[in-house]
Amino acid sequence: MIVSLIVAVAENNVIGKDNDLIWHLPKDMAFFKETTLNHYVVTGRKNYESIPPKYRPLKDRTNVVVTRQKDYAEEGCIVVHSIEEGIELAKENGESECFIIGGGQIYKSVLEKGLVNRLYITHILESFKGDTFFPTFNEDEWEEETILTHLKDEKNKHSFVIKKYTKP
Repeated sequence: MIVSLIVAVAENNVIGKDNDLIWHLPKDMAFFKETTLNHYVVTGRKNYESIPPKYRPLKDRTNVVVTRQKDYAEEGCIVVHSIEEGIELAKENGESECFIIGGGQIYKSVLEKGLVNRLYITHILESFKGDTFFPTFNEDEWEEETILTHLKDEKNKHSFVIKKYTKP
C-alpha cells in the first residue's frame, strides 16, 4: 500500500493559522478532493475539527482521526490512537493508497518516522503569517514530478505548483 501525505505549503513553510487555512484556492481543493476520493484519509483530531462542520466527515472517504483522547468519538469516523494504527487499519482493509492529511504535528511525525513514500505538495508561491508549519525534508531523497502549475486568477488569489514526490 502506498502511504501518501497531501498538503498545501507557503514559501515560508506556513500551512495554517489559528487552526485554519489561510488561503482559499478552489483549484487546489478540487485536486485534494479528486486525489483522496474513495481512499482512507488519516488526520489528527485538531486538524479534523478545523474542517467546517458541513464538510465533516469528508464525503466518500474513510475518515480516520488520530487522538490521544481515549474517549473521543466522532460520528462517521474511525478513531485511533496512533498514526501507525490508522495506516495499519487502511492496509488491513485492502486500501491501495492511504492519505495523511494533517495537521502539522502529524506531518512532522510521519516524515520523521519514514512512514510515507509519496508526497503531494501544493507549493503556494507566496509567504504568509501563520502558526503552523510544514517540516523541512530532504528533497534529494525523493523523485519529483510537477503535476500542475496554476497562475492566480479571479477564483484562486495565489499562484501555485502541485508536485508529487516519490521515494525511489
